[in-house]
Amino acid sequence: MSPGVASAEKQAEILKDQGNVYFKKERLSAAIDAYTEAHYMLGLALLQSQQYREAVKQLEKALELGRGGKPGTYMVEEIWQELAKARYTEWEQGALVRKRQQKDLKELCERLLKEDCERRLTIADVNTAPVKQSLVEIDGVIQLDDDEFSGDENKSDDPPNEEITKLYHQHLETLTQVFDKAGAPDRPVEVPDHLCCKITMDIFRDPVITPSGVTYERATLLEHLRKVGKFDPVTRTPLSSDLVVPNLAMKEAVQAYLDDHGWAYRTY
Repeated sequence: MSPGVASAEKQAEILKDQGNVYFKKERLSAAIDAYTEAHYMLGLALLQSQQYREAVKQLEKALELGRGGKPGTYMVEEIWQELAKARYTEWEQGALVRKRQQKDLKELCERLLKEDCERRLTIADVNTAPVKQSLVEIDGVIQLDDDEFSGDENKSDDPPNEEITKLYHQHLETLTQVFDKAGAPDRPVEVPDHLCCKITMDIFRDPVITPSGVTYERATLLEHLRKVGKFDPVTRTPLSSDLVVPNLAMKEAVQAYLDDHGWAYRTY
């Protein structure tokens, strides 16, 4: 364990103890702040020491506590930024490994396909040579063998070598399509509109829904209600913060998307 992480753990324990004291005194807001800061501090230390998986766990706890206590504060935004950074870095490292593994596997498959094609071409050359020679020597017998070799009317009239080469290129094309599909989740694209806030145009972090059925980013909507007016930004119908509720279905959909497309965590 690095000195920075060890020091952060000690400070985190002190903050948790303070949180316990506040909780016993029923100072719930202060308790949440202390617990949040404890997890956040430890998460930052782990992030700096490149222990991304553990950093993510601590930052997620801090974010959950922060949203439960003061969802619209700068602290929650700050925690989200650090969590997104950790998640993105974790994805980036994994993507590099996956890309290298897919490249090596694709090259191996291409080599095996080429070797198989060359083997089939060699066999075809060996098999067709005696047939041409025997046509002159024993016409009746070879006529039967030639029919068996060429097949029925539905088979291709192309020479065997051309058929083998054609099949080889088809396999290469299929292989490319398979690996292209396998690597698709790691290629950044536009995030689907339905997963983005209509105001910020960014992917949802803490989605909430209004009585009108419109989903917004919580902090952005609360700021609108506080600074602009008590109405729904899209429908313009009267709205107050107590009528806003979490959109859990959207939150799950966003998380599922982020789990498969870690590049979407990038915020810079």
